[in-house]
Amino acid sequence: MDLTRRLVAEFIGSLMLAGVVIGSGILAVGLSAGNDGVALIGNTAATSAILWVLVATLGPVSGAHFNPAVTLAFLVRREISPVEAAIYVVVQVAGCVMGAVIAHAMFELPLIQIAATDRSGVAKMFSEGVATFALVFAIFGAIRHAPMSVPAAVALVIAAGYWWTASTSFANPAITVARAMSDTFAGVRPADVPGFVLAQLAGALLATGISAFLFVPSKDTAS
Repeated sequence: MDLTRRLVAEFIGSLMLAGVVIGSGILAVGLSAGNDGVALIGNTAATSAILWVLVATLGPVSGAHFNPAVTLAFLVRREISPVEAAIYVVVQVAGCVMGAVIAHAMFELPLIQIAATDRSGVAKMFSEGVATFALVFAIFGAIRHAPMSVPAAVALVIAAGYWWTASTSFANPAITVARAMSDTFAGVRPADVPGFVLAQLAGALLATGISAFLFVPSKDTAS
């Protein structure tokens, strides 16, 4: 039951995250009269808000990963087993895809789409590595030094990432897959997905290694 509860939490959290990212993007474009900057502000605010809520409410249940890159980081730290990590990833991707479908349904759009938004180029892939590094780094830093602030740290690092990275900070392989199935403001061409995912995983691994060096447990610090 414990694993089942955690998987349900990961599915619901991933679904709601993708639904908000894509749904708020659709509405923001509709209300912004063609101003992409205004649309991005709306998309940023909604995404960061739901992240705070989801991490705060579901963190005690499943760890609130909602992200294969984050699950990989905890796997490297041996805080989740390989089997459970693999199941987490499947559930996260499924939840994000369902979130995209639900967002489309709410705005009376085709449920399954193929994104056409070009996000190609080394700079955007590099940005995804940087964004995911920042996310994982913030998570482990907050867990070590400010555990009550983990929800805020996750929400704020993604909000900042929308505006300081060239890719607008997907920082999540599962949501990248879902956004490839949405030809909307939040979309990404399927051809750009592999580069994004590889960069995200690399950023997560680098952040995990550096965090292990910087954020040592209190017992090690005391010794």
